[in-house]
Amino acid sequence: MKKHIYRVVTRGGEGEYRIRDFISEEEILRRHIKIGVDDCSADMTLRGQPVFKGLIGPMSDGSGIIRYESPEVFEQMTKEWSELKIKKRKRTTKNQNTLVKN
Repeated sequence: MKKHIYRVVTRGGEGEYRIRDFISEEEILRRHIKIGVDDCSADMTLRGQPVFKGLIGPMSDGSGIIRYESPEVFEQMTKEWSELKIKKRKRTTKNQNTLVKN
């Protein structure tokens, strides 16, 4: 069975992000209440992972890292993600690079 790191992201008193990594499911269970398991994620590596009371997740956060967020962090990160400006690429065609002579 593959080892996972369980990452919990919350907000500190000053509004900063606080990240805590747990090296095993047993370790995270000492601090958070398990209320079920994920059985519907499109990411098959997340299926069967624990769901915790008061946390959003599980989510993939890179190779071997399973992420959970407090509702406040989830809301803020989603808002920041949705406000990102995506650079639009200009399409070039063959004819744009050809000079036309009269």
